[in-house]
Amino acid sequence: MVSQNRTIRFKLYSLLSLPIVALIMLWIVMTGHLVGVFFDLRRGVTLFDQVATPAGVLADHVQQERQLSAIFLSGTSPDGGRLAAAREETDRAVTLFNERVTSLEAQSATGPDVVQSLAELDRHLHRLSTLRQDIDGRALTRLASVQEYTKIQDALYQMYDQLVTVSDLALYRKSNGLQTIVRSRELLSQEDALLSGAIQQNSLSREEQRSYADMVSGRRLLLARGLEALDAELRRPYDDLVASADYKRLTTMENQVITQGRSPEQAAAWQPLAGTLGSRLDQLATDRATLLNTRTDAAASGIIAQIVAAAGLGLVAILLAVVLSARFGRGLAQELAHLRSAAIDLADVRLPRVVAKLRDGQPVDVESEAPPILVTGTTMEVQDVAQAFSTVRRTAVEAAVGQAELRKGVSLVFRNLARRNQSLLHRQLTQLDGMQRKTSAPEALADLFRLDHLTTRMRRQAEGLIILSGAPAGRAWRKPVPMHDVVRGAVAEVEDYTRVTVPPMSDASLIGTAVADVIHLLAELIENATVFSPPSTRINIRGELVGRGFAVEVEDRGLGMGEGDRDELNRRLANPPEFDLADSDRLGLFVVSQLARRHKAKVTLRRSPYGGTTAVVLLPHDLIITTADDLPPDPDHSPGTRHTPAPEPGGHRM
Repeated sequence: MVSQNRTIRFKLYSLLSLPIVALIMLWIVMTGHLVGVFFDLRRGVTLFDQVATPAGVLADHVQQERQLSAIFLSGTSPDGGRLAAAREETDRAVTLFNERVTSLEAQSATGPDVVQSLAELDRHLHRLSTLRQDIDGRALTRLASVQEYTKIQDALYQMYDQLVTVSDLALYRKSNGLQTIVRSRELLSQEDALLSGAIQQNSLSREEQRSYADMVSGRRLLLARGLEALDAELRRPYDDLVASADYKRLTTMENQVITQGRSPEQAAAWQPLAGTLGSRLDQLATDRATLLNTRTDAAASGIIAQIVAAAGLGLVAILLAVVLSARFGRGLAQELAHLRSAAIDLADVRLPRVVAKLRDGQPVDVESEAPPILVTGTTMEVQDVAQAFSTVRRTAVEAAVGQAELRKGVSLVFRNLARRNQSLLHRQLTQLDGMQRKTSAPEALADLFRLDHLTTRMRRQAEGLIILSGAPAGRAWRKPVPMHDVVRGAVAEVEDYTRVTVPPMSDASLIGTAVADVIHLLAELIENATVFSPPSTRINIRGELVGRGFAVEVEDRGLGMGEGDRDELNRRLANPPEFDLADSDRLGLFVVSQLARRHKAKVTLRRSPYGGTTAVVLLPHDLIITTADDLPPDPDHSPGTRHTPAPEPGGHRM
């Protein structure tokens, strides 16, 4: 069977199309909508239990306190403690309400609108104490007290309006209808409070008459509106109540008060009648709200069943999509995994191995280090990427080899030029030595000595180029040299050597093969200390045997350097980087680090107690001889004055 190559886009679309369609069609459109409706219904039930129910209790007690306050303001004799008891009941209702609305369950269901209405209600409830003081001091009229309590009730019912969050339109309409009937019941309570006080005084002012008429008309309008929103089952008890003889007697008394402007003819029957009808309305509101809440729970249960069905169908579709997609994805994953392994092998194994070989000077075979990547898959794009990766890998290896050859060529150029300069400078030093021996004129000798010193420094610069190329400097001692002479030889390489103080050191010698490099290393550090310290200060050099070898300290009294710069220099001295032609300002640092690594010495910079910098050179035991019968220095290669100082720094230390 001939396999057909296909694009990665085709395979990815085949892999993802079925799960995406299944998720979008089943979960987002169906499950998401049903879950949202379900949570809206559950939120409505939670608000009814945690907020609406205690709020209804609070509203009943505020109505009772309002009526007794109006009666208290209408008479002059004590009420037997009824008002005080009503206030205590109201306070307990407020406490219960606050506990319920601040519970974790209630807060999880309240939105910003409900929170804002609760804050407004809390502000009105805090005014209860002031209102009661005004009533006790009879600073308010009967109508004013009723209106003040009504403000609290209005805040309660405004909060009620925010609790209706059912997304089902039919349930929302019925819930809103019940809420309207409850507002009608509140107006009946206002009528009862105002008229009960008027009956106590047997008088009704014109303002109270107008307010009473507004209450009656509002109550009847809200009751009619609320009943229109209910279905037959919810409305039936209310229709029976409206058709009852008690309700007709109530409306007759209301009409008498409005038309005659005084208490009804059967004034003594008003309070029992209003109380009875109010209690029946409260009971009906509780029963109808419970029934509506039961319907909400039933709707939520039905939605749960729909969610389960939708989830089941979605799960089947997703499983089918996964099974079909796995067949396409398995082959593609294997191809990409092979390509990934090849890329990791290039980055973590082959290129570092090539660089290590080139750094050690070993030959590198490009063909063996960069073989082509073989892909057995059928995806065209993966094949193209594998071929491109093979090309990139070969190019990277060739570039690394070319870069190494270029560095090697530059090093050879450095070495050849430096060797030529070194040979000429040796000849020049020999001629200068002969001229010094032939003349006795002080001025001529001084000039020849300065020229001799300058030539010695030029020779050290040439040796620095040789060290940068990775080769030894050329000078060597066959026998050990005392460390004191080695340090003095390094001082002699420095232009401003008269500022350097070298006290006697421990009885130790340096092996001959390391003398030239250690003199060069110390000369670089001493030269650096003289350049970056005031001309009037001294450079102190101390050397002694320590537990891990021989330590030489070069201390200046200059301005020193920042902690960050010092840490960076110490890092480079401990781990010498590859020589960068662009970083020519710190050739001395690179020379010192290379010499230290060559002999396994450790060079560290630290802050001097005088504010400058102290360079500490720790030579290992392998380079130091401490026996008493050390051989004398080689007379032909004794450290003397003909050693060149460090290159002139270009404004940077080292």
